[in-house]
Amino acid sequence: MQRYEQLLLENKAWAQEKVQDDPQFFERLVNIQRPDFLWIGCSDSRVPPNEITQTQPGEIFIHRNIANMVVHTDLNLLSVLQYAVEVLKVKHIIVCGHYGCGGVKAAMSRSSYGIINKWLRNIKDVYRFHQGEIDDLSSEDDRVNRLIELNVEEQVLNLAKTSIIQKAWKTEGRPHLHGWVYSLHDGVIKPLVEMAANTPLDHPIYEYDNLTDETV
Repeated sequence: MQRYEQLLLENKAWAQEKVQDDPQFFERLVNIQRPDFLWIGCSDSRVPPNEITQTQPGEIFIHRNIANMVVHTDLNLLSVLQYAVEVLKVKHIIVCGHYGCGGVKAAMSRSSYGIINKWLRNIKDVYRFHQGEIDDLSSEDDRVNRLIELNVEEQVLNLAKTSIIQKAWKTEGRPHLHGWVYSLHDGVIKPLVEMAANTPLDHPIYEYDNLTDETV
């Protein structure tokens, strides 16, 4: 049996088990989607959002990319964000990184990796902003892991700087923003930063004062 065929068999077994435990499980999912959370995480296969938070299908709206980035020109991320905030009305947005992230480690080097260089540039900028603090650490692992934490915090700030978030903050007092980091060594999530609705940003130049229903 091929490995992909095993995946299909596991899927059938999972579906049957769900129906046995709760005959209306899939019917409820078909009819409505009301997650309280948007998860912006790393694409790393070792960090599955539903499993590490023990949540069920329908409870978390998920977007993943390399190194859990919030890039202001990324239309994929912005489309997910707008839908989650304006249609699904999520109450919380979580940016979750993980220690030992290969994307962050690559961004700390001077090696060229092809097209991903453009993506990693955003992490290099975070390193440049905090280079003194990071370079003072004694080991490479400590330096990488500190940049991972700082990168998560920076991406939460990037969320808060979007007009999508600021409009929802102004009109509805939500969502609450969270920055977390996950440990591959013990499976535990460490909270790093929180931003409640209408938290002042690091500079007022990022705060919009003319938000309307037409604002994107």
